[in-house]
Amino acid sequence: MVESAVRVVELSTPFTRFAGRVLVGLGYEVIVVEPAGGDPARADADDRSFAHWHAGKKSVVLDLDTDTGRRALARLVATADVLLDGSPPGAEPIAPEPGPLVHVRVTPFGLDGPRAAWAATDLTVAALGGMLAQVGDPGGPPLALPENQAEQLAGVNAAVGALLGLRARRHGPVPVVDISAQECVAASLEAGTLAYLHEDRIPPRPGRVHPLVPHGLFQAADGYVGGGLGGSPRMWDALLEWLVQENSADDLTDPRWADPVERTLHQDHIFEVVQRFLAKWPKQEFAVAAQSRKLPWSAVDRPDELLLNPQLNDRDFFLDVVEDGVVSRDLGFGFAFPEGTRIRELAVARPGEHQSLVPTPPTAGVTASDTTVAGATASDIGAAGATASDTATGQLPLAGLRVLDLTWVLAGPYCTRILADHGAEVIKVESLGRPDPTRFAPFMHLSRGGHDDPDTSGYFNDVNRNKRSITLDTRSPAGLEVLADLLAHSDVVVENFSSTVLTRMGFGYDRLRALRPDIVYLSMSGTGHTGPRSGWVSYADIVSAATGLTALTGWNADEVVGVIYGHGDIVAGLQAATAVLAALEYRDRTGRGQHIDLSQLEAMASHMGTSVLRSTASGRPCVPIGNTHPAMAPHGVYRCLGPDRWCAIAVRDDTDWRRLCAVIDRPEWAGDPRFGTAAARRAAAGAIDAAITAWTAVLPVEVVAERLQRAGVPAGPVRTGRDLVEDDPQLRAREYYVRGVHPKVGPVLHEGSPVRMGGPAAVRRAAPLLGADTDTVLREIAGYSPGTIERLRARGVLT
Repeated sequence: MVESAVRVVELSTPFTRFAGRVLVGLGYEVIVVEPAGGDPARADADDRSFAHWHAGKKSVVLDLDTDTGRRALARLVATADVLLDGSPPGAEPIAPEPGPLVHVRVTPFGLDGPRAAWAATDLTVAALGGMLAQVGDPGGPPLALPENQAEQLAGVNAAVGALLGLRARRHGPVPVVDISAQECVAASLEAGTLAYLHEDRIPPRPGRVHPLVPHGLFQAADGYVGGGLGGSPRMWDALLEWLVQENSADDLTDPRWADPVERTLHQDHIFEVVQRFLAKWPKQEFAVAAQSRKLPWSAVDRPDELLLNPQLNDRDFFLDVVEDGVVSRDLGFGFAFPEGTRIRELAVARPGEHQSLVPTPPTAGVTASDTTVAGATASDIGAAGATASDTATGQLPLAGLRVLDLTWVLAGPYCTRILADHGAEVIKVESLGRPDPTRFAPFMHLSRGGHDDPDTSGYFNDVNRNKRSITLDTRSPAGLEVLADLLAHSDVVVENFSSTVLTRMGFGYDRLRALRPDIVYLSMSGTGHTGPRSGWVSYADIVSAATGLTALTGWNADEVVGVIYGHGDIVAGLQAATAVLAALEYRDRTGRGQHIDLSQLEAMASHMGTSVLRSTASGRPCVPIGNTHPAMAPHGVYRCLGPDRWCAIAVRDDTDWRRLCAVIDRPEWAGDPRFGTAAARRAAAGAIDAAITAWTAVLPVEVVAERLQRAGVPAGPVRTGRDLVEDDPQLRAREYYVRGVHPKVGPVLHEGSPVRMGGPAAVRRAAPLLGADTDTVLREIAGYSPGTIERLRARGVLT
């Protein structure tokens, strides 16, 4: 067995455990520190929580409430490269001194700010981060995303933070990496906040229809399908042709429907016609028939049906979890790493199985402080040849790296935005022959002015800040020669074309390696470059439908609402950034680049939590459970004073229940045996929810949350985009929204970066005007003379 290059110690909470799982997927050695009674997730035998989140990790048991346990932890951390620390702010069991250790602090609300100490669960963080306002029917209650999506967003951002820290430590001591789960959610809303920042608009909950693009959720003969009209005239023409062939076009052959504006204005009618057509189809048959016409549709699959997905099985996505000799099928990782390697099996450690990894107490003369300056060895620091930290010198972790960005819309640009925010030089290659819809498409062009200026789209400008733009005709041989020259001078190239596009352009991985032998090439197509469905057309809602996320987002099996906004794109972007950073770390150790064939389908599937493991272990399919929870009760979203004001409340245990009873003026319920357990409270949910609503409905949502939080009960207002920007004291205190000045739009707020190393990320450079940096990039990077640039422009190569 190859020894891991990186050792990680994890002080686990629900907000850190996915980070540790992601790092296991990179082949790193992850040691989870359990309390004397074992990690609480071990008690969730039915949920299989520990097996999913911690399979592949090693286990040591330490009592961190004692000096002996804390000293042992300090010795263990002294052998580590990364400390994933989920302890509450101010309650850290040890305080490592600044040094080569990458100390990643993962908390619900960050290490500072007026609400840093607020109690939290996935539900309340999802509410306070704005996620719940994105899902549900207009006028109805906000609806939680399944499988702990807020916690998992915190986890994957923490993995990104750990990898950034590993890179930063080459230049000296690394500041604490501060991850706020609330900020991770606030950064994941697609247009949820951007619509307010750029159009003074608060989008309503979209129900089953996408708020921007013409997609939605539709009823099939045996379930649901997700999809729509796509994003190009070709897709509309192909759908209409299909409807005509099946005598189901109704009036859609009328010339008026050729106008995309007319289709947008009367989308409801088109959807009614499409719904009548597909209602007679079995969901899988319809999806296959649609994809044969290159139309973006997918069956809405449950997690147990996900196991049958031919694309995932062909690419060996799933793995086996072995616990006490029992083998269960579980989700794999967001990408194969390194160099296409798949992990086939992970073992679940017994409590304390790897206790020998804790170094023995030091001999006399070695002080405790000697053991807390943990991380890489002194030789590692010397090899870096520097003594000052990145942030102390103003150098960002990715300074000096060049990324060629061939992506568009959201998933790819979100990945490269993360790289740009942390110092990489990102050059966005654009073309009028393949324009980015977020610059040009009216339905994605968020702006207070007209929607015909490619430089004023708030959607584009937020996700492409800190980048440069070059416009290039990549359909011409001369344009491809220019692209080759840029590739030869780039460390990383990222593209989210469909699976064969870059190869057809002449830039398969072999050609890329010929241009730059150690290049890191990340492709992020919808389903991957191999497999029987590699040619399927994919959007974020298609990915959500195919992975089980949509199927579990609803009130019950008959009332599926689904996830219509671009959550899958955000997840793919985060997984892609993780992949790039891991590949760079691998290149620094081995000298080898690689092609990472990231499938957005696999990226989103890897965020489906314990759903597949529960299905395989129990033999029962998972179904939507609304805002309830299998272990917490009460657990839901309650109406407050004012239009569409809601508060999320989560009772974790009997102590929370007694506190809740006191706050809502029902003290007699605290000792009532009818409500003595979570199961009993779930059985009495009707009466309990009515009592909570009677209390919350007459109070402002902030009052409800603050009173419950003062009692120690997790609660949080459901934030809209406006609430996040204007009214959230925690985000305001931490300066999450960052001011930037765009040359055409002027001053504007941007979403911040959830990964903080020494302070909030800055908008160093506004999103580029279309092609604004073409001459500079070609001159400074490719070495072109002014005459060569003018000749290329005259030939139309530089569009």
